[in-house]
Amino acid sequence: MCTAGSEADGMAQQAYMTETADGGSGPERPGSRLRRLLHRMLAPWRNDSGIWRRGAVLTALALLLALVMLLHAHVPNTVGNLGSLTETFLPWLGVFVPVLLLLGLWRKSAITLIAVLLPAIVWLNLFGGLLTDKSGGGGELMVATHNVNADNPDPVGTARAVAGSGADILALEEIPASKVSVYERALAPTYKYHAVEGTVGLWSKYPMTGVQAVDIKLGWKRAMRATVTTPEGPVAVYVAHMPSVRVKLKAGFTARQRDTSADALGEAVADETLSRVILLGDLNGTMNDRSLNGVTSQLRSTQGAAGSGFGFSWPAAFPMARIDQIMVKGVEPESSWTLPRTGSDHLPVAARVNLDTPS
Repeated sequence: MCTAGSEADGMAQQAYMTETADGGSGPERPGSRLRRLLHRMLAPWRNDSGIWRRGAVLTALALLLALVMLLHAHVPNTVGNLGSLTETFLPWLGVFVPVLLLLGLWRKSAITLIAVLLPAIVWLNLFGGLLTDKSGGGGELMVATHNVNADNPDPVGTARAVAGSGADILALEEIPASKVSVYERALAPTYKYHAVEGTVGLWSKYPMTGVQAVDIKLGWKRAMRATVTTPEGPVAVYVAHMPSVRVKLKAGFTARQRDTSADALGEAVADETLSRVILLGDLNGTMNDRSLNGVTSQLRSTQGAAGSGFGFSWPAAFPMARIDQIMVKGVEPESSWTLPRTGSDHLPVAARVNLDTPS
């Protein structure tokens, strides 16, 4: 009886092993399931002779996208400032990469999937560095800037919010004449020193001298300069609000006045005698915009050097571009970030910098 039982158990075990080996219902390793899943997914591609012929249009679009990102500096500005418009929203061109990838999978086009690698590589080369957190923990001086919006329904709350950030130096832009005293009263408990020139103002915990308007060829005051005497020494601080740009149906991206003002601001910075310079303001343009070369060629972006992410600041409801800038020369950026939303249509931006650098 025992022998018969053993033989029966052996036959059952052999049947079980045979069934499992043949792909039956017995337990199987996770690797086997993955291979079978991949086999099912790739089977239609292996049996499809048209995978190298389909997707010509998608492939062309992928190549065009790569070329636009790679050669954006050569997109002409002669028609509607198309080049500046492209550069303002250049990071967003990367959104089309996964779209083309999904369309390539849907069309079962191998050549499209290969072509999509090109814009992906170009985008990562341009903006991959912004995906990492480069911020440090130091910085003797904290600075901030905010376009408060002339139609801000809560100027007092906005002033208190940015003052509460802890900034040692604070720049405000687009201050209407009727609200200057409102901001002055709200910021007085935090900042002992301040000056306002036209629609821009500078508040500081440290003494300010040499305050003067900077002519940016507008006919009214929207830029200023002051020497701020910090514990680490004097710093030239510029505040600027470049003219607005518009996207018009017939004129395209109109930015001629902004470009003229940017050149004038660049000349003022070039003539600066102090070695330490901080520029705060709404430049109505990104660091990629060639029309700001007069400024960006001389100064470093704190966001690019020590920020985390893109630091988009406008529009506040759904930020798509960083047109509010903190830029420096002769000082070392340590960290850079956006502050919480206020009653403005812009987000405030802030940075910490080290002044103890060779001058």
